[in-house]
Amino acid sequence: MSGAVLPASLPHVPILAAIHRVAFPPHEAWDDGAIALQLVLPGSFALIALSGGMLLGRVAADEAEVLTLAVVPAARRRGVASALLQAGMATARERGAAALFLEVSAGNTQAQALYAATGFAEVGRRANYYYNGMDALVLRIDMRG
Repeated sequence: MSGAVLPASLPHVPILAAIHRVAFPPHEAWDDGAIALQLVLPGSFALIALSGGMLLGRVAADEAEVLTLAVVPAARRRGVASALLQAGMATARERGAAALFLEVSAGNTQAQALYAATGFAEVGRRANYYYNGMDALVLRIDMRG
C-alpha cells in the first residue's frame, strides 16, 4: 500500500533529507541544505509519502520538472513512487504545467518501467550525466486533457 502523500515545506526538510539519504548512495544523496535550497526557489514544491518517500518538483510557465524522487528501500515495490509521481503530476497541473520532464539513469530499469507505465516517453539523453558515467534519459509526459 502506498499510503498518504502530503505537501511538504521547509519544516519537513530534515525528513525529506533523511529519506533521500537512505534511498540513494552517499555520493548521490541530497543533504538538508540542498533540499532547502530547492524548496525556496520560485515554483518549487515538495511531497512526502508517509510510507517513506519524497518528491521535489518545480514548475516554470507551462512546464514542470521532477527534481528528485526517492523511496526508502523498505517501501519499494509497494506503489509509493507511483503515488508520489501521480501526486506530483497533479500538483504540477494545478500550477499550470502542461508537460512534466524528468531525468532517469539509463541503468535504472525499474524506474524506467514506472515512468513508461505512467506514460512518459524519452525525448533526449544526457551523455555521462551521472557520477559513474551513466547517461541520463530525459523523459516527458504531456499532461493536457
